[in-house]
Amino acid sequence: MAGGSFASAKGSDLNFDSRITLSVILSCVLAATGGLMFGYDIGISGGVTSMPSFLKRFFPDVYQKIQAHNEDDSNYCKYDNQKLQLFTSSLYIAALVASLFASIVTRKLGRKQTMLIAGVFFIVGTVLNAVANSLALLIIGRILLGCGVGFANQAVPVFISEIAPTRIRGALNIMFQLNVTIGILIANLINWFTAMIKGDYGWRISVAIAGVPAFMLTLGALLVDDTPNSLVERGFENEGKIVLKRIRGVENVDLEFEEILEASKAAKLVKSPFKNLLKRHNRPPLVIAIWLQIFQQFTGINAIMFYSPVLFNTLGFKSNASLYSAVITGAVNVLSTLVSVYFVDKAGRRLLLLEAGVQMFVSQMVIGIVLGLKLQDHSDSLSKGYAVLVVIMVCTFVSSFAWSWGPLGWLIPSETFPLEARSAGYSVAVFVNMLFTFIIAQAFLSMLCHLKYGIFFFFSAWLLVMSVFALFLIPETKNIPIEEMVDKWRDHWFWKKFMDD
Repeated sequence: MAGGSFASAKGSDLNFDSRITLSVILSCVLAATGGLMFGYDIGISGGVTSMPSFLKRFFPDVYQKIQAHNEDDSNYCKYDNQKLQLFTSSLYIAALVASLFASIVTRKLGRKQTMLIAGVFFIVGTVLNAVANSLALLIIGRILLGCGVGFANQAVPVFISEIAPTRIRGALNIMFQLNVTIGILIANLINWFTAMIKGDYGWRISVAIAGVPAFMLTLGALLVDDTPNSLVERGFENEGKIVLKRIRGVENVDLEFEEILEASKAAKLVKSPFKNLLKRHNRPPLVIAIWLQIFQQFTGINAIMFYSPVLFNTLGFKSNASLYSAVITGAVNVLSTLVSVYFVDKAGRRLLLLEAGVQMFVSQMVIGIVLGLKLQDHSDSLSKGYAVLVVIMVCTFVSSFAWSWGPLGWLIPSETFPLEARSAGYSVAVFVNMLFTFIIAQAFLSMLCHLKYGIFFFFSAWLLVMSVFALFLIPETKNIPIEEMVDKWRDHWFWKKFMDD
């Protein structure tokens, strides 16, 4: 395994000789626009599904139910429609399939080419959505966007982790998640304005603007260099060393380059990357990566971010007020992710995960209790005071997720797999994330209808489980060079038993 032989040579010096160069910063910013595209897709779907013109064209049954104001209809079941949920979830079922192909592309063609392919998928999907006149064309556009998500989410975090200096790897990697939150906020703001446009144009403008981050990602992929790790892995050793010198801003890169060569030799011995993942020594990062993705979705975050305008409508907010509340939560999401950028390489990963587990648990419990006591099945709305409390608790929940399980769910898998298993391992992480995102997106409105306020207690129970998992099974990874994580597993009380090969 790569890395072990060099750890002792460095002693306590965990950082290779490097400077924070403009090349690194620009590369990471451009690559992280994949997160901007992903976030925009998340935010835009919840907003347009609450717009009457969109519902009237594609989901007339839901539109008629809302307009009818039937007193026998439950507050929690206004939007319970499988086709409406399919509009949101189709993107994620496509993404999980695409992520498996993205692993092969990432390994064979490199991180740069994979990001470029993602950008092309995004552009074509955006065009189809903007001109759609039928539900079928709308879904096809979402599927192409999903392919873009699968390729981008596979390549971008790995690209950033491999190109970033060790001491700021966490902060730079969270640029991806920061862009996700910015994308969600921009989508919420655009939805707020386009909802005021009469006729069939408002929602079309919302989905068409997705072409902007799609173009930014494509342009960024054309401009950046591939990572030294990827170049060496594909046999371009001289180019890899030149790029390494450029991004580190120093000539003395021999120690780091030797580690990359050593990791590449191990990677080339692996003929079947997915079969290699099942080896015992790859089990710790694989198990953690899989459960991080499951836990990330069962915090309930995507249920809130996908459907926040719909959720606030359910709670009795008027249409514009619900979009306004979604903008507030989007802004909180961005600001709180900046907290993670600052603290992740100082406080570490585990502390952020554990603190946020407690904060999210309390927030979900308060929301569930308020709705259970104060929002009756057929009442018009919450009182103003309780409605404000729910918004505050949603913001508290979103803020804690944004500095913990959101960015770290992507960061930790990107920095813990050895090179020979990195593309396949991260592909599995993306696959699992998209699978459970699909499940939540497809099931949430039905769960809200049947569980009512109990859905928040359901997510609270999961928060307890994941906090215990983080406490005992996730090691601290800050300041550990990416090719030396093997030593971390050897030192862990539980995972060390898997390192005997």
